[in-house]
Amino acid sequence: MAGRRLREAVKETLILNGGGEFGEDPQVVIAGLTNAYSRYVATFEEYTQQRYAAASTLYGPHTLSAYIQEFKKLSKALATGESIPLGGPSPPDLYDVQIGLLPSPLGDSPPLGLNFGDMKEDITLPESRAFKIGERVNAAFWSANPRYDLSTEGTFAVVERLEGERWIPAYDDDDFCLYFRWDSGFDGLYGSATIEWEVPQEAKPRIYRLRHYGSYKTTLFSPVGYFTGASGAFKVS
Repeated sequence: MAGRRLREAVKETLILNGGGEFGEDPQVVIAGLTNAYSRYVATFEEYTQQRYAAASTLYGPHTLSAYIQEFKKLSKALATGESIPLGGPSPPDLYDVQIGLLPSPLGDSPPLGLNFGDMKEDITLPESRAFKIGERVNAAFWSANPRYDLSTEGTFAVVERLEGERWIPAYDDDDFCLYFRWDSGFDGLYGSATIEWEVPQEAKPRIYRLRHYGSYKTTLFSPVGYFTGASGAFKVS
């Protein structure tokens, strides 16, 4: 019911302020991307009953009304092109006081004579010697557990494109065409990271390579170190 009321409020605001741009029956979809931050949103009536969803509505009986108020502001701005002034207090940054119940990795090391970031398995070129749209490029690197540093606002994997004499980032693990997978290994001693790139439709015909960024500890109490490694170059035609 809460979602229905929110959708109807957004829909009504778009129709009222859109000048016909959104038609008479725009389809409003709610995508819940806040994970556990917001928890449940019950209606006022449901909140008074205090069943499971209502008891898990953390911000009180008027949570839905507050959401509708703010989403109507956003919808009107979207329809009219108006700017929304920034204001109000920022939520506290609680990153440093989070409690972690998952044990930390105990330390990693690469195989003897190798370094983190070295190739475990380089790219295998197709018979044509060039990859085409829709084909997949794979490379594996010796790598440590990615939980030493989650690379918030960073990346574990990058597709680099050669422009002149410089390698520039073209895609990273924000892109749906790029996949990153870490494997602790059969015996749990030597981990590896696999980067897979499905060449997208818009990829330019250029020379590319795959790059991996990672972090490691040699023991539980040692400082975090960082490494990178790059695959061999390959062509997209």
